[in-house]
Amino acid sequence: MLAQIKKQDFTLAFYTVLLGIFAGIVALVLGKFLDIIEKLFLGFHETNTVPVAIHTSGLHRFLSVSIAGIIVAIVWYFLRNKYKLVGIKGALEGKKMPFSGTIIHALTQIFYVSSGGSVGRELAPREVGAMLAQLATNFKSNKFFELDEEDRKLLITAAAGASFAGVYISPLTGTMFCLEMLYKKFNAKTASVALTMSSIATLLGSIEKGFTPYYVTNHTNFDVKFIPFVIIVAPIMGIIGSYARRLIQGATMARAADRKILFALPIAAITTGAIASFFPQIMGNGRGLAQMAFDVNHIDKTIIFWLLFGAVAKIFVTIFGLWAGAFGGTLAPSIGAGASLGTVLGMIYTIFVPTASLQDCALLGAVAFLTATQRAPMMAFFMMFEICHLGFDAILPLALGVALSIAFAKEMK
Repeated sequence: MLAQIKKQDFTLAFYTVLLGIFAGIVALVLGKFLDIIEKLFLGFHETNTVPVAIHTSGLHRFLSVSIAGIIVAIVWYFLRNKYKLVGIKGALEGKKMPFSGTIIHALTQIFYVSSGGSVGRELAPREVGAMLAQLATNFKSNKFFELDEEDRKLLITAAAGASFAGVYISPLTGTMFCLEMLYKKFNAKTASVALTMSSIATLLGSIEKGFTPYYVTNHTNFDVKFIPFVIIVAPIMGIIGSYARRLIQGATMARAADRKILFALPIAAITTGAIASFFPQIMGNGRGLAQMAFDVNHIDKTIIFWLLFGAVAKIFVTIFGLWAGAFGGTLAPSIGAGASLGTVLGMIYTIFVPTASLQDCALLGAVAFLTATQRAPMMAFFMMFEICHLGFDAILPLALGVALSIAFAKEMK
């Protein structure tokens, strides 16, 4: 009996390391592909200080998104007719994720977002990671490689989270994504598998990206005077985010298929491109919109208009794209919209508390909105810490904000 337990533990450890390496490679390859398409279609290299193609002409941006929308509509039309695409949820139910179909599906997602399409980029690596985990854990030619069904599910979800971690250089976020959103069981074994795998993937992903923050927030220290803002605004973000979640889920369930995608998705892309021609921050996964909000340091009516416009437009074009047939994540778009709304509400707050930091208000808005749209408070909490490189002083206000947001969001059911 003891020997059997040790054998199972050793097998699980072997797969944890192997799939961590696979997840890191997935993050590296997809990240490189994204850089190539951005350079080819938009002529720029994305960094945390220049996260969107602001120096490219408006016509260039319009054509980039519009042409890409036509291309991906055709690809997804034929892909969905040739393959029965299976997501992570389906894989956990025992459905087989097609190797070629999943790879093409993921590359199409990255192609669309890197050319300016409004979706998140985190779904693609998660699906490839889960597919590779399913493939690897099906290897049964030797008893050493055999796993029970529960361990296979753990490894599939951990690989999905680890691939996500390798993209954003965020091991705790990848761990929480696995345990809170996918596997939904937390104990010593699940935590060690998920964290180990995410750490390995993060290490490999950092080869290309380094350990620089994904967003530049210029954050110093949270002040106790910021707590009233948290208490007031986090519930508001929870309510708005809950409605946004409903719209996202509705669009996903009603996603265009068959020939409908051939005209619906190009229209969505052209709409995004038209907005991008004068407001580039709408493009991509929302990193540009969030960074614009984080860069605000004074009250200005023009800035208020563009932040509100950006938040509403980002939510709209993302939902429109998903309904029209696009696939992709919603994490970064949620951060962009939440940061924008948080900054606007922060401008009102600074009228009464002049020492309040607008960057802190943006951070609170982002984490609270993300919490509500994903229904994942721990994942949202750790994600903002890791991608913004926040200090320990942020624990109290962000934890309180996350708690209030999820409490009000759940009440909106």
